[in-house]
Amino acid sequence: MDVPLLLKALGDPTRFAIYRRLLERKHCVRSLSKTMGITESAVSQHMKILREAGLVYGEKYGRHTHYLPSHEAADVLAEAFSAMQRRSRELCRDPARCECEFRREGERG
Repeated sequence: MDVPLLLKALGDPTRFAIYRRLLERKHCVRSLSKTMGITESAVSQHMKILREAGLVYGEKYGRHTHYLPSHEAADVLAEAFSAMQRRSRELCRDPARCECEFRREGERG
């Protein structure tokens, strides 16, 4: 799974809100439309992007499709953020030490 694609899909505030609602329970387009106060057409367009990114999938119940978050996508995002958190904690934060490859030998600051 492509982490930048997942983040791009979640980067829209409405899609992020939809995804958060799906983490609470499964929803159909009509349910999301009513609870969020946006048109079913707008929800469908957002769901298309979330589906294409692999963040959600649908289960058919009669004529309706109920959407749920993908476990795999959530795991990929969790691992990516966990790796970033580990790396951030490992970085040298000593202000007297510069690791820039462009600094000439013997320069300070």
